[in-house]
Amino acid sequence: MLGLSLVLFGGAVSAQDWELVKDEQGIRVYLAAVPGSAYKAYRGETVIRASMARIRALQEDVQGSCAWIHQCKAQQMIRREGSKAWTHTYFSTPWPVTPRDSVIEVTTEEEGGTLVRHLKGVPDMLPEEKGYVRVTRVEGYWRLEPLDGGLVKVTYQLYSEPGGSVPSWLANSFVIDAPFNTLNGLRSLAESAR
Repeated sequence: MLGLSLVLFGGAVSAQDWELVKDEQGIRVYLAAVPGSAYKAYRGETVIRASMARIRALQEDVQGSCAWIHQCKAQQMIRREGSKAWTHTYFSTPWPVTPRDSVIEVTTEEEGGTLVRHLKGVPDMLPEEKGYVRVTRVEGYWRLEPLDGGLVKVTYQLYSEPGGSVPSWLANSFVIDAPFNTLNGLRSLAESAR
């Protein structure tokens, strides 16, 4: 769910294109336009005072991670093979928007103490379900980088196409609230177990 160089989405969003839109409670949220899309990519960054093992365990608890993922209603593991895992997530949405679900392939890489989880939507892996609109595209990552003093820098970056019709006010609030609330929730749980 993590990792990357300075360029994401096949060169569509470069590092200099990111705009800081929120800087509160030790969490920074950046947005970037994605060429050819009405939706923006987001990136959230924070520092967590917890062990890599603790943060990793919270992420790998697929069902339990709905406690900290923004608008997550339920999540389940489809299967795991080596460094890859596939998850199915259901999201709550405000009325009148139909709830969403997503199917994501997660590829985990470790190098030099840094953990990266690449996220890629695989919407056709499971049949669509009544009452949910399938998120049609997901690209992003989680990056956990150990710092001195028992700290971990956490970066969460994502671009998605939500499928169906989504009002612009909801889409615009989601790209700020999702990284902020997700990182805040993860940090609170990770630091409470110290």
